[in-house]
Amino acid sequence: MFGQEQGCVFCRIVRGEAEASLVHEDDLVTAFLDINPGTPGHVLVVPRRHVAGLGELEDAEAARLMLVGRSVLGALRGGAVRCEGVNLFLADGEAAGQEVGHAHLHVFPRFAGDGFALHGDWTRFPPRAELDALAARLRAALG
Repeated sequence: MFGQEQGCVFCRIVRGEAEASLVHEDDLVTAFLDINPGTPGHVLVVPRRHVAGLGELEDAEAARLMLVGRSVLGALRGGAVRCEGVNLFLADGEAAGQEVGHAHLHVFPRFAGDGFALHGDWTRFPPRAELDALAARLRAALG
């Protein structure tokens, strides 16, 4: 049920109606271990309020999401699990790979040979004029 609070597994976890291995809870966010981890210690940080995407969060919620993600990163790097690096990942929308319609930040502990990968075509280097034109459109959209 993408984007629907009714039946949302993350909302059920936040309300205590579904099992979760909790890592952190406060008035704005909850963090718990992913049941299908990319690597051991993979944590999800979710806003307590149901919103489908990052753009729907209030500033305080978005800030708290990242601050708790950073704290989890510190715990992972501090030796809680095997961890030589950390990826933070937030997919916003189905086309971006978001599978649960409730905004969430992934915190992945990483180590050499862990098998985790993000794929993309990182070989294209657009001409500077193309990059400058895109930057101008983005600046205009930002206001």
